[in-house]
Amino acid sequence: MTGFQWSDGGDGFLVIGDKKLEYQSWGPSPEQAPTLIMLHEGLGCVELWRDFPQKLASETGFGVFVYSRAGYGKSDSCELPRPVDYMSVEAEQILPQVLDQIGFQRGVLLGHSDGASIASIYTGFRQDHRVRGLILIAPHFFTEDTGLEEIAQIRDEYETTDLRARMGKYHRDPDNAFRGWNDAWLDPEFKEWNIADAIDYFRIPVLAIQGTNDPYGTLAQIEEIEQRIYSPLDTEIIDGCEHAPHIEEPARTLSSIASYLERLQQIEAGKPLVA
Repeated sequence: MTGFQWSDGGDGFLVIGDKKLEYQSWGPSPEQAPTLIMLHEGLGCVELWRDFPQKLASETGFGVFVYSRAGYGKSDSCELPRPVDYMSVEAEQILPQVLDQIGFQRGVLLGHSDGASIASIYTGFRQDHRVRGLILIAPHFFTEDTGLEEIAQIRDEYETTDLRARMGKYHRDPDNAFRGWNDAWLDPEFKEWNIADAIDYFRIPVLAIQGTNDPYGTLAQIEEIEQRIYSPLDTEIIDGCEHAPHIEEPARTLSSIASYLERLQQIEAGKPLVA
């Protein structure tokens, strides 16, 4: 299947340029309800969201769309090496085509880690009135030495442990998925990567979720949002949680997102918020 037809629990492939990208859709179609677009982390894919997309659709009434970027999951491989600005390329060239192809009308971008960076770049630097809200889980706006050290350690694990085999359960080409992410982050030029100025242009409500024990990013990422943002911001800081709140603390993460979306819907409807 290479076309797109929304169905609850549907799956298939979008064709974006010369790449086939796997997807799943849950809940109502864009014609029936707002849509939540989920953008995965640097080693993520559709399957690694587990059952969180289904739970979001059931809990919120939103349609939920998830897809694997090129190089991940069952999607076509990407060209290596990825450029240092690969997240900007994804936000500027690929995501707009995905949204148009699925008939996106209004809704929210939800990104985790690299996906949060892509969602931030899109929201900050592209005027798209269809996007009414932004959810950032463990976002990255700039590099931190501790995070880069962790990524270097994972490179060693990939070469010396069963990590490659474990990734092969979820990615058609685990080398493409891993090298595309790891080599870019460990490129010496990437140390200067910084997209924090995207925050200056947010004009929609934002929810940021961060674990206090995240090895890839500290609370400095959240503080950057707090210091720069002009639009409403909600934060959910989860003590003891690491890099994947939706997996480590799914009930709390789901509740936080559902509450945010409910408030967003009230704003859209022009209803007064009740504390």
